[in-house]
Amino acid sequence: MKPQTGATVSIDEVRSHFPALERVHNGHPVAYFDGPGGTQVPRVVVDAMCEYLFHHNANTHWGYPTSDETDAMIDEARTVFADFFNAKMEEIVFGQNMTSLTFHLARALGRRFEPGDEIIVTELDHHGNVDTWKSLEVERGIVIRTLPMNIETGQLEVERLPELLSKRTRLVAIGAASNALGTINDVKYFVDAARDAGALTFVDAVHYAPHNLIDVQAMGCDFLACSAYKFYGPHIGIMYGRRELIEELDFPKLKPAPDDSPERMETGTQSHESIVGAAAAVDFIAEFGTGATRRERLGDAFAKFGEHDAMLVKSLHNGLSSIETVKVFGPGFDQPRTSLVSCTIGEHRSRTVAESMVADGLFLSSGDFYAATVVERLGVEKQGLLRSGCAIYTTVEEVERLVDGISRFVANN
Repeated sequence: MKPQTGATVSIDEVRSHFPALERVHNGHPVAYFDGPGGTQVPRVVVDAMCEYLFHHNANTHWGYPTSDETDAMIDEARTVFADFFNAKMEEIVFGQNMTSLTFHLARALGRRFEPGDEIIVTELDHHGNVDTWKSLEVERGIVIRTLPMNIETGQLEVERLPELLSKRTRLVAIGAASNALGTINDVKYFVDAARDAGALTFVDAVHYAPHNLIDVQAMGCDFLACSAYKFYGPHIGIMYGRRELIEELDFPKLKPAPDDSPERMETGTQSHESIVGAAAAVDFIAEFGTGATRRERLGDAFAKFGEHDAMLVKSLHNGLSSIETVKVFGPGFDQPRTSLVSCTIGEHRSRTVAESMVADGLFLSSGDFYAATVVERLGVEKQGLLRSGCAIYTTVEEVERLVDGISRFVANN
């Protein structure tokens, strides 16, 4: 695949790589606004996975050709994600998903924490970055402290972080972006504050990764995790961990399993085809950028897609906000945010509204998206949020269709 490159990206060129966009429902071309819960997949990703399964499928480290080829392809995938994170390949860990990886890390960190030690989480986060750490309350007697969110702005009350930090703080767990409201947090501020307090940092970058190029060196974090299926790949999780920490932590593992970084953090046989597919998804994005290195191409591609994101979400936000009885939540456009809009429509259950959009070929999600505390704090736990997310294949016309669909629902109900 060699997509067109240049100052801008052709949306038609982007869309040509996604077979799912050819789907028609009830006479309407399907418009996928469910990207924050999982994006569609380009042909090149599926082709890479099929190529692996058909011609290289084997287990690792056994010395015959297909096994050697599997080892090489996994190493290459680690190199790809090292470029994606601005890390080293020895710091790239694969797993079933972000939540599984985070539980695994929590168990390892918990083995070095003492009863009464403290972990800071936030009200804005997906519970994959909350309950994973709360599990240590029961297992290790850890104290969980929670940084609140401002329900008016959809942002964290950052000014209250210093009062939560103490000499017993061992970890600060922060989401880079909210999958419920689109809020982008100042991760560097949290990392610096945690380091000054002698604490480690974990970053949930699942919703951030599809919209902004990750730089763990600039962030300064100790661990970071994301999921490939949020940026056009298969269902697999990827974690960055500082090499010295991966090598010193007491991970639950089988005695004969590899003990070197990063494999000592990986349990059991991995989904090799998903690892290959995830790397293909990163390279797919990079092909839309220009530059001498993969990292440079990724940076250029994210910048181009970011302009597209900003234009679409502004149109979606303004369109929905103009409809009577629609209440939009989250930060305004003067604050950093991703290209999703969450709202409620009067007293209607958001699931009911989402289901009504299906007849027009509009697929979007509703509920709490595992960011249950956000929905509770907003006071809409019974309704749930109606979430519309834009991806690199979303068009202006699709946004207009969605706004028109919500307008008709309000007029008829």
